[in-house]
Amino acid sequence: MNICIIGSGYVGLVSGACFADLGNRVTCVDSDEVKISKLKAGQIPIYEPGLKELVKRNRKDGRLSFTTSIREGVKRSEVIFIAVGTPPKDNGEADLTFVERVSREIASSMPSYRIIIDKSTVPVNTGEWVKRTIKIHNKRNIKYDVASNPEFLREGSAIDDFMHPDRIVIGVESEKAGKILAELYKPLNAPMVVTDIKSAELIKHASNSFLAMKISFINAISNICDKVGADVSEVAGGIGMDKRIGASFLNAGIGFGGFCFPKDLASFIRISEKAGYDFRLLKEVQAINDAQRMVLLKKIEAEVWNMPGKTIGILGLAFKPNTDDIRFAPSLDIIAMLLKEGAKVKAYDPVAMSKAKALFKKDVKFCKDPYDAARGSDCLVIVTEWNEFKELDFDKIRKIMAQPVIIDGRNMYDPENIKKRGFKYAGIGRR
Repeated sequence: MNICIIGSGYVGLVSGACFADLGNRVTCVDSDEVKISKLKAGQIPIYEPGLKELVKRNRKDGRLSFTTSIREGVKRSEVIFIAVGTPPKDNGEADLTFVERVSREIASSMPSYRIIIDKSTVPVNTGEWVKRTIKIHNKRNIKYDVASNPEFLREGSAIDDFMHPDRIVIGVESEKAGKILAELYKPLNAPMVVTDIKSAELIKHASNSFLAMKISFINAISNICDKVGADVSEVAGGIGMDKRIGASFLNAGIGFGGFCFPKDLASFIRISEKAGYDFRLLKEVQAINDAQRMVLLKKIEAEVWNMPGKTIGILGLAFKPNTDDIRFAPSLDIIAMLLKEGAKVKAYDPVAMSKAKALFKKDVKFCKDPYDAARGSDCLVIVTEWNEFKELDFDKIRKIMAQPVIIDGRNMYDPENIKKRGFKYAGIGRR
């Protein structure tokens, strides 16, 4: 098929490259001229394992192209995905300005029948607004369909998630639109949920909110474990063996971050309020997550005593491993709190330091490797569970630290093993 994807961020670029790899001809559109120039030159603006090779292969084979012109993309393609950003407003509601703007331009650019699909995470009823906007600006009365096809891509494993999905959700109003999308996704041989547009839109927000709830639940349990002397890893293992619950997303730590969970949770709370329902459960999920940063800070204070003048080493800046994304990352809150308390902060991350430097400038010393971050530090804090942190030489680290203290915000290590190496160790809800 001929596909146009408007928006070349995490979702749009990965989806475009994967659709092209399935044999489709894909045009990726973005208003950012610098980004498009880099993509045309083979430079990938985000870090996602395997994406650079995927883009390069499909560019070479002529299935993937990039442009700043929506009109050009719409003219070439019958299937049009909207994958633009939906950033949060101050009240948590999703800002749909870009969705509306793109919808207007699609309407004025359609030469013949087109199917326009929301792939961005949008509030329920957005499909109605897209349909209405296109109708207003569709001066030549060209036939079209609007659909919803929410994405379920995790940064760091987005390509595998696209190619091997748990399910594909399609919200449509016409049989024609349903057939086109079913044919498009047929090569993936995945379970398909075909429903109405509003239900499809709700599925995405409900899914992410439920997963966020599991994380906050186990973090609340970790706080109880700290108080009574239990081990949250053992508790989570026992809970997760129940097939009705499952083991995924039961890893206690400093809370979730990234652009999806915090944004989607806040948006779903706002969606519920506008629909006339006070979703108090999700408000508490949000509150527990925010409080986990302070739990970590108190653990640091408990080990180093007075914070002013102390040097704290931070390992990990990205909100999760295998990405350079620091949007809503726990590291940002933790560093800000440490600086406010008068501590000196050193930090290291394998791929996210350039983005963090733009935020903290001279307030944080960014280090060349984990050992540089540990050298002279009174405490070493694990914030992101990168694989390379599992292989550290702890005997070397103990010798170069000012105080041998490790605060494990992701419960990466075996407490007894670290303590045997001569460290004071504190995890989240660990004995």
